Amino acid sequence: MKLQKLLSYVRRAIDDYNMIEEGDKIAIGISGGKDSLCLLLALKNLQRFYPKHFQIEAITVSLGLPGATYDDIQALCDELGVNYTVVHTDIGQIVFHERKETNPCSLCAKMRKGALNDAAEKLGCNKVALGHNKDDVVETFFMSLFYEGRINCFAPVSYLDRKKLYSIRPLMYVPEGEAKSFVTKSGITIVKNPCLADGNTKRQETKELLAELSKNYDNLQEKVFGAIKRSNLKGWNGEI
Repeated sequence: MKLQKLLSYVRRAIDDYNMIEEGDKIAIGISGGKDSLCLLLALKNLQRFYPKHFQIEAITVSLGLPGATYDDIQALCDELGVNYTVVHTDIGQIVFHERKETNPCSLCAKMRKGALNDAAEKLGCNKVALGHNKDDVVETFFMSLFYEGRINCFAPVSYLDRKKLYSIRPLMYVPEGEAKSFVTKSGITIVKNPCLADGNTKRQETKELLAELSKNYDNLQEKVFGAIKRSNLKGWNGEI
């Protein structure tokens, strides 16, 4: 996928759900994976021509796990002229050693989001951009159904009243495979995920199940995504 196509996906999502307004200061959550780096490049390039002017900040929440290094992200942000902040935490220690969670992803995600929102607030941001792609939307829908027994999915735009922050998901129309293609062709260095549960999560199980089901049902993910868009799930019809 070329940059022009990535920007097309991102601008359509932003316009469809009014994700960006004039004067916004947007914190981009950067894990160092393909999606967050796609998001960083997309929003930086969108700044050049989008009719509504906005600022961006890049933020990484470090879990405090051994082996994590963010030099490549810093170098990319320096090259792009984007201010980069690393928030150092003990989330990894708490989740894996103190709490010893058997399914650590939920707690880790909540703690990381809290740390990201706190950092965004301190930097004067009013919005936080998250790198969920189109596949993530479908997987989250099924995970909610399978593991929580409810029909739910995160919204394109949501509002955290306590922090006075909006969360936006500009990559929601980007298929995961195309995000991988963009990163590969761009020569961007991906930061290895040091998480001890990487590759052994409920999301990975769901991803594999959907891949298997897709062999028998044509365009399964596209159909499910369309159903989510047309549903009455909160946030998917424009209300926040």
